Amino acid sequence: MRAVVYAGPERVEVRSVPDPRIEAPEDALVRVTLSAICGTDLHAWHGLDGIPAGTPLGHEFVGEVVAVGTAVQHLAPGDRVVGSDFAACGHCWWCRRGDHWECPQRCMFGMGSVFGPPLGGAQAELLRVPFAQTTLQRLPAGCSDEAAIFAGDTLASGVAAAERGGVVPGDVVAVIGGGAVGQMASLACQSYGAAAVVVTDLIPARRQLIAANGGVPSAPEGARQLVDELTDGRGADVVVEAVGGSGPLETAFDLVRRRGRVVSVGAHFAAHWAMPVARAFADELSLCFAIGDSIRLGPRILPLLTVGAIDPTGVISERVSLDGVPDAYRRLAEHTSVKILIDP
Repeated sequence: MRAVVYAGPERVEVRSVPDPRIEAPEDALVRVTLSAICGTDLHAWHGLDGIPAGTPLGHEFVGEVVAVGTAVQHLAPGDRVVGSDFAACGHCWWCRRGDHWECPQRCMFGMGSVFGPPLGGAQAELLRVPFAQTTLQRLPAGCSDEAAIFAGDTLASGVAAAERGGVVPGDVVAVIGGGAVGQMASLACQSYGAAAVVVTDLIPARRQLIAANGGVPSAPEGARQLVDELTDGRGADVVVEAVGGSGPLETAFDLVRRRGRVVSVGAHFAAHWAMPVARAFADELSLCFAIGDSIRLGPRILPLLTVGAIDPTGVISERVSLDGVPDAYRRLAEHTSVKILIDP
């Protein structure tokens, strides 16, 4: 089969690789009908420890089951499914609590050994899915592939941010970053009843997209004034950091009100960050980090997508074939696209 693999810093290639196969009783084999490039993939594209050359990439996918292992009972060949971006056993103490990301057997598709044992990438024609009964969810009739693919990672991250931030009707929320995760956080917070969701981004085209999807766009330098106008100078009730890194975290602390909550769903790879603890203590701030858990949140997200209560498809910039993926990575890195889908 053909798959996208990491070929060195800021370079991916489409190569012929061996077909995956059923390796364990809980496995399923999925023919990928749609995959995507995520902002997390860009971290791999730039180069990360744990991603050697030849690593297959991609963790967002929708597809059709073509084979299942002997222990898989609720899925069958022909089923349309969406996958979580990571696999978890579904049986351990963490999984039974709904904290699947903490599963000792967790492994993430297409990220080498960065987040667990290496697992094949979804930017491919076929994909082996471990723990299929936990990792895959059958798609409801009427749920399009284009909407469903967001449930596997980016929209799950947005809903996780709204959930962990405790967003309630009437809140004013600020989101740092208008990439795909930031846009999904905006949609999720709107669905939780936020009075306004101010989304900050440097790029004018992204700010237009923010407005088209119900958010209140702002350039970073004007965000505090805009939030003050909406909150009588208090600051945002909840700030969602959706970029990753120390700079966006510091911006989040600049926007949050006293006793407010900061939720970070951006991917972080630096070991340390100098948290402003004196202010956090004096102002009773809350800070938490969240990772989208499609396994837990999918059953709540898929009905919303099916009836159109949340429509993430407005952020899709383009759709490319596998051969178009290497150039598509560069366009995403240059911020000329927000969400790129791949038709293998």
